[in-house]
Amino acid sequence: MPKLPKTYLGVYATVLTAAFAVLILTGARSPMNAKFDSIDVQRINVREPDGTLRMVISDQTRFPGLILHGKEYPHPRSRAGMLFYNNEGTEQGGLIFAGKKGADGNVSSGLSLSFDRYEQDQQLQLIGLDQDGRTYAGMQVNDVPSRPMVQDIQEKPKLDAMPAKARDALLAERESKSYYGAPRYYAGKTMSDSSVVMLNDAHGKPRLMLLVTPDGKASIQFLDAQGKVQRTLAADGVEKAAKG
Repeated sequence: MPKLPKTYLGVYATVLTAAFAVLILTGARSPMNAKFDSIDVQRINVREPDGTLRMVISDQTRFPGLILHGKEYPHPRSRAGMLFYNNEGTEQGGLIFAGKKGADGNVSSGLSLSFDRYEQDQQLQLIGLDQDGRTYAGMQVNDVPSRPMVQDIQEKPKLDAMPAKARDALLAERESKSYYGAPRYYAGKTMSDSSVVMLNDAHGKPRLMLLVTPDGKASIQFLDAQGKVQRTLAADGVEKAAKG
């Protein structure tokens, strides 16, 4: 093949470089639609035109921490899934899932779809778990605090620095007052294979339960604040009171 003069090669390379630069710059400024048969990625971020994050789809490795107002805080979650963000770039719920069989043959699997309160944790959750041959699935409604979650994140270093005894006492006091929230309602299947509707008080204590056991025995149970059954109404009409 005959060789081209070096001056011609230089001009040719310059023209190609300029043309490529124009293509990249104009393409970056223009909206483009693309169609793919298959895409392999580790993470996809969906953003508004101003850059506000609205959704993340990610594998376990690239899964984000807790993002509030666009700022990310450490929050390890060994799951893959999808997270939703509100108009301010704050996490508002998501779908996470994981599952595997261990070397011993036991299965550990779970999936959760949750909906968060504004700047807080999940107030509604659909959950399904499979743990070592036992399953649990249902819908749960929670009370969550009105304060922004970022306050608890900022307080964590202070709590970690406290003497263990003082910290445990403070956390116990807070738990007694449902400082971090409490479950209020659950409907689904329990680990013991019973079907249940459970209503809790403001401290997360079960107080009324509709129960159907695996063998078909149905009952309504009334419980005290310590979780002790005080009265049972059975499907056969027999009423049972708690023994003193």
